[in-house]
Amino acid sequence: MFGIYAALSPMYGEQPHIIGSALPKYQTHCCKFNHQRTTRPTIIHCHCSLCRKNSGTAFATNGFVNIDDFTITKGQALLSEYSFKVGRTRYFCKCCGSPVYSSNNDDKSRIRIRLGIFDSDITEQVLSHNFVTSKANWEKLETSLPCYEKHEPGR
Repeated sequence: MFGIYAALSPMYGEQPHIIGSALPKYQTHCCKFNHQRTTRPTIIHCHCSLCRKNSGTAFATNGFVNIDDFTITKGQALLSEYSFKVGRTRYFCKCCGSPVYSSNNDDKSRIRIRLGIFDSDITEQVLSHNFVTSKANWEKLETSLPCYEKHEPGR
């Protein structure tokens, strides 16, 4: 099992994680950055104020992947970083500003890929809405997914 699927498997069922060449295409707006990964992301919508400010939208859709399954294949020198809180860092393309991923020292084994820069369809389903009590007051929450006041169970 991979990521939070282990904790959520009774709720969501087992999810395959090795996907080989079926990986969605992923690159920045300027096409100068790309990466390769070997596992499917665990996807959540985060409504916390930090994710809203970092994304400029009502919520951020993040895909968690193991750091060992993520390799930058193009544009490493073009990544800029911004630490908005001790131990939390955002990485973005310094050419076009596209958000790429973020890291958190509280969970050094995984990173959060910003799914808005995928060029192809993603077959994984979003697992939950997190930090819903922090959502923007103008946002109408789609509640067919589980909603949590903080992180989803198991994290």
